[in-house]
Amino acid sequence: MHCPYCSTEDTKVIDSRLANDGGEVRRRRECLNCHERFTTYERIELPFPSVKKNDGSLVDFSEAKLRTGIMRALEKRPVEIDDIDAAVTRILNKVLASNDHEVASKEIGEWVIEELALIDDVAYVRFASVYRRFQDLDAFQRELDLLKRKRKNNKPSISIVNNSKRS
Repeated sequence: MHCPYCSTEDTKVIDSRLANDGGEVRRRRECLNCHERFTTYERIELPFPSVKKNDGSLVDFSEAKLRTGIMRALEKRPVEIDDIDAAVTRILNKVLASNDHEVASKEIGEWVIEELALIDDVAYVRFASVYRRFQDLDAFQRELDLLKRKRKNNKPSISIVNNSKRS
């Protein structure tokens, strides 16, 4: 491992721990040349399936795109980065567990909605409104009513019913 401070290759591992629900190894390292310390993360790189879009086209799965969508929904919300990382990891695990060469973008979107429902109500409604293409206030109201009912019954606010009007 190259030291990010002096670029030498002589570093040693000081400490190793599991991170992100065991999906990564976090290593504290020290440079033997300049004695600076830094952290690295190690994870298994598995081939992700292709994503089948609504129009039938196939695109490569992108963890960055997944994280960007979740972060956009959570913008200016009081949510810990660890909660976001854990949600992304759970979705990645579902994608890998699909054991198919293709996974539908619709399925990934529903997984994101499920995770946001557990993290933050406002982010959940933001994402659902864009993802399900709400066309009017009635669609918003139906989703909010469903969310309130789920919260009242102490259940996760996961909506499987599509309340949007698609053209």
